[in-house]
Amino acid sequence: MARELLSPEAIAAALAGLPGWALVPDGRAMRRVFTFRNFSEAFGFMSRVALAAEKMDHHPDWSNVYKTVDVTLSTHDAGGLTELDIALAKKIDRIAGG
Repeated sequence: MARELLSPEAIAAALAGLPGWALVPDGRAMRRVFTFRNFSEAFGFMSRVALAAEKMDHHPDWSNVYKTVDVTLSTHDAGGLTELDIALAKKIDRIAGG
């Protein structure tokens, strides 16, 4: 998958199809916070995302506090959002059940 930066128009179109995801203030990444019933569900979600991300060789920046997982996606070597981020966000949403 290409590691070319998406245009602002392409980012807006992609985000329109990804409820819950939003641009971070500098516009170079997208973020979503997931809340689960408990820590076990949050950790299971992170494990499944980790496997999918590893297969893509594209990894999220994230943190976990109890039942909350905060995910930020950006293609660091491209300096912003690429198709990889959109594809991973879609996978993450499927894993989360959305």
